[in-house]
Amino acid sequence: MKMKNEKLADLKLYLITDRKLFAVQCSMFVAIEAALKAGVKYIQLREKHLPTRKLLDLGYWMLELTKEYNAKLLINDRVDIALAVGADGVHLGQKSLPVHAVRKISDDKLLIGVSTHSVDEAVEAEKDGADFITLGPIYETPSKLKYGTPIGIDILTRVKSKVPIPVLAIGGIKLDKVKEIMDAGADGIAVISAILAAENTTKTTEEFLRLIK
Repeated sequence: MKMKNEKLADLKLYLITDRKLFAVQCSMFVAIEAALKAGVKYIQLREKHLPTRKLLDLGYWMLELTKEYNAKLLINDRVDIALAVGADGVHLGQKSLPVHAVRKISDDKLLIGVSTHSVDEAVEAEKDGADFITLGPIYETPSKLKYGTPIGIDILTRVKSKVPIPVLAIGGIKLDKVKEIMDAGADGIAVISAILAAENTTKTTEEFLRLIK
């Protein structure tokens, strides 16, 4: 566990995919590669509604691309896909398999992130052996409406006081909110549309990384 967490030193900006932001899939590929070129080192393939074979094919393609840029690929929820394509890790939700079960299935070969939305969920994820967590939604955002009212900055600070593993803030984070997030104690941020829907993906990614550091 310690060795894995040491390897997470560059987990500052976590890009999560959403092909629904694009009219054609190839546009998403272009945006992802631009973000990788600009310095993103962790990408989560999060395409929940893709059929298994299409998700598998996309996973193989994403792994090849992330390796080209010395970045890491995590697969949302699907431990089987992560293992099949040889991804670096998996990202679990509150309804996914528990962390300890994934460690057993994967023979402890996967980095494991967990989505959390409260202090209790964050503490539980850490106790169960997560390598890192995302916490949110910090601000209001369409992609996280189902999780209810934004939890705000204070919860982020409380979680950081209780959880030693990396905590990445997520939910409605734009460039003008990065300083507030980092001042509250976050180890980094996770974004979707803030980068993928940006007018200039490269410049936006570079600016996020500059502000985070």
